[in-house]
Amino acid sequence: MSANVFSGARMKRVVAIAICGLALGACSSMPSWMQMDLPRGAPGPTTLQFESEPAGAEAKTSQGQTCRTPCSMSVAASEFTVTFTHPGYQPQTVPVKVAQANEPADPEFGAPAPRMVPNPVYVELQPAAPPSARRRAPPPKPQPRQATRPAPTTAPAPAPAPAPASPWPPPPSR
Repeated sequence: MSANVFSGARMKRVVAIAICGLALGACSSMPSWMQMDLPRGAPGPTTLQFESEPAGAEAKTSQGQTCRTPCSMSVAASEFTVTFTHPGYQPQTVPVKVAQANEPADPEFGAPAPRMVPNPVYVELQPAAPPSARRRAPPPKPQPRQATRPAPTTAPAPAPAPAPASPWPPPPSR
């Protein structure tokens, strides 16, 4: 009796394994029209590098994220701008666009992630104009006019005056 029960359990296992094998084989030969393509959401974030010369500039995206160069940020895969600022340098804004990836779609994972162009985002900041050149200096105030004096003449110097008379009487003439 125990041998009969033992062979019945074996038989159930063999049947279960055969059914599983047939089911797996059927899945691999399923026509492609039966496979369901689930809608995919918007592409997820992608990592973007930011670099500047000189380093240490603040990179601020139009999406509101900021970092100090050189740095990287995870940004939404959409078009935006990045403004670089650094004390003593003129600010510079760079547009970032989404480009389609060159790789073909992977049947298992779908379309490849979009590329961000440019990546890395690099700028060479230009020195700002000196403060005196940025602001116009007010024109100098006019000086009050002084009364004009006649120009000195260049007449010859007068002859020397005769020597003063002596308080003593002149000597007798001879």
